[in-house]
Amino acid sequence: MSAFKELMHTYKKNDPAAGSTLEIVLTYPGVWALFFHRISHYLYNKNSRLLARMLSQFARWLTGIEIHPGAKIGKRFFIDHGMGTVIGETTEIGDDVIIFHGVTLGGRGDEKGKRHPTIHDGVLLSAHVQVIGNITIGSHAKIGAGAVVLKDIPANVTAVGIPAKVVKSKQNEIS
Repeated sequence: MSAFKELMHTYKKNDPAAGSTLEIVLTYPGVWALFFHRISHYLYNKNSRLLARMLSQFARWLTGIEIHPGAKIGKRFFIDHGMGTVIGETTEIGDDVIIFHGVTLGGRGDEKGKRHPTIHDGVLLSAHVQVIGNITIGSHAKIGAGAVVLKDIPANVTAVGIPAKVVKSKQNEIS
């Protein structure tokens, strides 16, 4: 399947309000943010970093979604609404990840090298989730709206709160 068809399928699958392909292309800022990110990421990796940053800032202005060109993003990434979303330079995002508006995948400011989160496959980050620092969110974890994640979250759990704590796992519920 072509990358474009795969992206359209992803948006139609994850958003019941998504209509035609034309509607998605014309009205979904996440699609445009990803389009510009793919180009800026390519330029970034070819050491055209200034041009890459300029393109990513144009995309931010256009969509309200800021994705650093150094961020690594997997397949079928879905950004719902997206306004206010920030994805830092050393962030790594796996396949089939869903995020909502206001999500920050940021650094603490005191780290060097890998300083942004790693988000594994199938993760759901609800609205206004803040994932800060070089931490990992395990595959298929769900992070509830407004949570602040400061430590690793294992796979297949639900975490909520400030700071985020695991409240449910696939094996059993946690009190």
